[in-house]
Amino acid sequence: MLRKVLGIFLICIAFFRATQDSYAQDTQYSQFYAAPLYLNPALTGASEMTRIGVNYRNQWPGLDQSFNSYSAYIDHYIFDYNSGIGLIFNGSQESMAQLSTNEIGLSYAYRLQISQDLFFRVGGQVSFMQRNAFFSDLVFGSQIDIINGTVGGITDELNGVPLDSKYSFLDYAVGGLLYTDKYWFGVSAHHLSEPNRSFVEGQISKLPMKLSAQGGVKFDLGHGGRDFFTHQYSERSVSFAFNYKQQDPFSQLDVGAQLYLEPLVLGLWYRGLPSKNSLPNNEAIIGLVGVSLPSGLDIGYSYDVTASKLGLKNSGGAHEISIRYTFLWGDPKSRNQRGRVIPCFKY
Repeated sequence: MLRKVLGIFLICIAFFRATQDSYAQDTQYSQFYAAPLYLNPALTGASEMTRIGVNYRNQWPGLDQSFNSYSAYIDHYIFDYNSGIGLIFNGSQESMAQLSTNEIGLSYAYRLQISQDLFFRVGGQVSFMQRNAFFSDLVFGSQIDIINGTVGGITDELNGVPLDSKYSFLDYAVGGLLYTDKYWFGVSAHHLSEPNRSFVEGQISKLPMKLSAQGGVKFDLGHGGRDFFTHQYSERSVSFAFNYKQQDPFSQLDVGAQLYLEPLVLGLWYRGLPSKNSLPNNEAIIGLVGVSLPSGLDIGYSYDVTASKLGLKNSGGAHEISIRYTFLWGDPKSRNQRGRVIPCFKY
């Protein structure tokens, strides 16, 4: 029963996000570095190779209604112009009102060398976004007959709202990243124009600007075993990082560490931040396991253990999968392969 009540409550939030002048929060991936173009446009082409990746997140599967998010991207680094170009597709879906948001965007980043070991990347992204919703399956209190226990009739809550609604708009993002081969720090801003996303004609429902800052440091732990074919030593390292997000009125901080024992990656994260009213905001503890193969294939799986009052038993936590393939496109002999690859987290 509690799960049904929680489900209805979350669906109500989704509905008001779709129709009224209220606040909303973008999808947040636990494996945010595995969704680089979504995290910061300045990461476009950051692998200094060609990269194709997909991400999928199933949020709170224990509830009666599903919340699913997915992302796919491809980017490529052009050495002759110190530039990265990319294409990204993002989507999310909430099942009750069939509320979905889809985005396709183009991104670009330029790499500037400040000194021998210090680099700066700046990037931008322009996207076309479309929101869709189908409200006929929603049930409101005015439609419930308490005496007979029946549901039906006409409700006034949907006045001015088409049952099958679509709305499209353009969106913009920018970002910057400063890094060496040991540390990195970046900032980004999404929804610069705070576009109107309301389904109701004449109503204004701005999509709040999202500001984020991410950074970290990487420590080498010495060499591992030597590959029989390539004669290269396997990497051993540990990285510590954070990702802070603020999207009015929400704010969130992820902090954690990843241990890389090539090809195995193990990670542990904590997501939480004290709220403005001084109440604890403990959202999740996240465990991650992944493999990073010499072929360029990276696969990661993470699970969010709900630490908030929603509870793991009710929510079912969150499952997330990322798959990425990185390869060199073109003749390496005609390209400057001494590029400085960002030491960011793999996931």
